[in-house]
Amino acid sequence: MSSNTLKIERAAPPREDRLGAGTAFCGDCEALKSKIGIKGNGCLNQASRSFSQSFGCQFTLSLAILNTLQNTVVVVHGPVGCGFWSVGGLGASRGQKRLRDPSALSPIWISSNLDEHDVINGGEKKLCEAVLYADREFRPEAIVVASSCVPALIGDDVDAILEKLQRNVSAELVSVNCEGFKTRLMATAYDAVYNGILKNLTSRRIERESRAAGDNMDDMLWDYRKNHTVNVCNVGSMGRTDELELQRLLNALELNVNFLPCFTRPRDFRRVLDAALNVSICATHDDYYLKHIKEHFGIPYIIGAMPIGRKSTARWLMDIARFFNIEDRASALIEKEDAALDQALEPYRAALKGKRAYVSGGEIRIFVTGELLRDLGLEIAGYKAHHVDEFMKPFIEEVENPDKTFINVASQQPFEQANIVRRLNPDVIVIHTGSGNITSKHGIPVFPLFLPANSYMGYSGVFEVAYRLKRIISNCQYNRNMKRYRPLPYRAEWYEKEVFSYIK
Repeated sequence: MSSNTLKIERAAPPREDRLGAGTAFCGDCEALKSKIGIKGNGCLNQASRSFSQSFGCQFTLSLAILNTLQNTVVVVHGPVGCGFWSVGGLGASRGQKRLRDPSALSPIWISSNLDEHDVINGGEKKLCEAVLYADREFRPEAIVVASSCVPALIGDDVDAILEKLQRNVSAELVSVNCEGFKTRLMATAYDAVYNGILKNLTSRRIERESRAAGDNMDDMLWDYRKNHTVNVCNVGSMGRTDELELQRLLNALELNVNFLPCFTRPRDFRRVLDAALNVSICATHDDYYLKHIKEHFGIPYIIGAMPIGRKSTARWLMDIARFFNIEDRASALIEKEDAALDQALEPYRAALKGKRAYVSGGEIRIFVTGELLRDLGLEIAGYKAHHVDEFMKPFIEEVENPDKTFINVASQQPFEQANIVRRLNPDVIVIHTGSGNITSKHGIPVFPLFLPANSYMGYSGVFEVAYRLKRIISNCQYNRNMKRYRPLPYRAEWYEKEVFSYIK
């Protein structure tokens, strides 16, 4: 038997450089089109703010992904406070793990607990102690070391340290370089995590031992399964119900499905090559990983539609079907699902028709969600994207009346959001769950852009969004009380000021 390890750079580059991404824009969709592009072709990645209230950190988002891995210990290499996200997301990660494996353990994380003394003398000793303790105490399949800002500032070479330690531990050691200060784009965390997976957990499938002549049938069955299997790259924001819906649709096309990277075991990444096709759910999430797999191992991939809303779900299914030459089968499935969905949505469309929605979140998800809302009869008052890069281009091209559709590009920046919401005054705000604290005080009903406990994807997702959206819009007394008793922390002058006056 033989195996080859994939060679990859030590750390993923910032998305500002790799994708020409930007985080500062206010205007309409038509004006945004000309500003999207790789450095040199677009100017959006050069934009910034003279005042910034807050923005996301790639380190915390990296932890959110890493804590979903099964049978893995995460070592937070940095001050103990950097692990706050692991505490806050503990319940959600544990619940979603057990939906996939009832025997799964809660996320396990420890900290190297760097202090002022370590900033001067280095954190190598504490990191070694933490890794050895994690291996001895928990005996996991893998130990992932996530590096916060401090190790990078003081010069700890985490990759070299783990390479020396590997011979002394039974677990696979994984280094994830996700220092928060290295990028303004929180989504670079996806690349950082995938970089660690590629360096340490993804390798060529071990060649099977040569079989005797009597094993030919086994070979044929194995090859058939591989040629009818797709890897679907899931995201931490989707729950098990979404996975089951996508699996149902792909199984109806007589395809087998593997989900990764979230909620998988480390050893599952060694089987990623045993599939005919890799399929992305979100381009923002997966392009770094899938491009490397294609480059090194020749496995094709599809990055395009996100299966939220009937139009995008149909496009997602047809892209996959086209690869396997089963378009007729997919068309029949889509027609059947559309008919059933139309009948189920009839009473909800009547209640939602003409309502105006403001949609905020990831650059891909906001547009496919907007498409879903329009299908239900709502109008789009405006969008807010955490960042923008080349993957937004095909979606923004399909926006109706782009010169009249408002869009803000901002990672957090609640002061801008408060001003925009006051001006647009929508009937409902569809927003990323982590950004709803300020928004909920406007007296406007708030609908979560995602919630792992609920369904959003595929055809069942359309129905559930319609059902829950009608209920939230019909009963928004909670938000009215928030507006009455919890005023926003901004002066009246700010609401009279130009929204993008701080963007340069």
